[in-house]
Amino acid sequence: MKLNENIIPNVLKSVENKSYAPSISKGFEALDLENVRKFHSQLPGYSKTPLHSLDALAEQLGVKKVLLKDEDYRFDLNAFKVLGGSYAIARLLGKKYGLSASELSLENLKAQITEPMTFTSATDGNHGRGIAWSAEKLGQNAVIYMPVGTAEERVRNIQKLGAEVIVTDCNYDDTVRIAYETSQKNGWEFVQDTAWEGYTDIPLWIMQGYATIVSESIEQLEEMGEVPTHIILQAGVGSMAGAILGSFVNHYGIERLVSLIVEPEQADCIYRSGLTGEMVFVNDDLDTIMAGLACGEPCTIGWDILKDNASGFLSCNDALAATGMRILANPLANDPKVVSGESGAIGVGALHALATHPDAKKVMQQFAFDENSVVYILSTEGNTDPVNYQNIIWQGAYPSK
Repeated sequence: MKLNENIIPNVLKSVENKSYAPSISKGFEALDLENVRKFHSQLPGYSKTPLHSLDALAEQLGVKKVLLKDEDYRFDLNAFKVLGGSYAIARLLGKKYGLSASELSLENLKAQITEPMTFTSATDGNHGRGIAWSAEKLGQNAVIYMPVGTAEERVRNIQKLGAEVIVTDCNYDDTVRIAYETSQKNGWEFVQDTAWEGYTDIPLWIMQGYATIVSESIEQLEEMGEVPTHIILQAGVGSMAGAILGSFVNHYGIERLVSLIVEPEQADCIYRSGLTGEMVFVNDDLDTIMAGLACGEPCTIGWDILKDNASGFLSCNDALAATGMRILANPLANDPKVVSGESGAIGVGALHALATHPDAKKVMQQFAFDENSVVYILSTEGNTDPVNYQNIIWQGAYPSK
């Protein structure tokens, strides 16, 4: 066990960020958010997703507020990912045709395209669905690669949007490499939500696209008269977590926020990076029910933001995600029912474990949770795998140990 690491067997591990050095996150400042929100607001079907106040849950967990941003409602696609993919494709086309960020719109872009284009990406489900949706709106083609073990429903959801889907016999990270190599051979536009040396523009645009969540949330929080004291964000490669945290920190100031980044224990590359202060790759089979978080290689841009600004990292057992799903599907008192998938509900499951497990009191104190805490949590997806969702909610799969 590392010096500042806390381990609760079969539940979670937590660690303070040894590299904490607050900084402004470039690319996620007020004008950036304004341009991103302007683009999304003119897309067909756009509306703000709800920010629920789960007051009865907050009372039970001993905090002032639990505020849950519900991305199940995003463009009828059941997940937030389309925000990143659509904006990245817009920026890519804008660069190609000489349009500034403030000039981007679906109609402007469609008018500029003079030859057929193919967009490609690798996905566990939600990101690829967003790329396919964006390509369809532009009248273009999409080829989406998915890792071994992908749920059939997630494949069908992408195919319904007219995309070709190829399921590999590899894990997520190797599937990314296959998609990239194929795009280079075929002259396709590769639109991926993780960055590496030499591939940073498109991942940054994807991350900026996610910032519409923060733009909406700031308005909703102001309407509620609340300022968050704590933010819990899930991470796969860390691009969404970095974008959301960076945007919130730029707006509220780092001294106002305690932030925890949560991951599945089988794919906890951000947590392990937090332990060492340097990027760590996880080369295991990434076998977790949190398919959207089953990533072993951090996004360089996302990690840089998290390394500076996250307060701590949590590595969580799959049972916490299942518990979070059941809590949201079976609300207390007058709290609204929320449909949240495995990757979406882990923040609620982690907070519940911290607040109720007898061995977690030290962690609650370490990260300053108390009766005055206003906790912002992001439910990133709805029911994207109906078979597993029903198995967890109805049959009680993945019980706490």
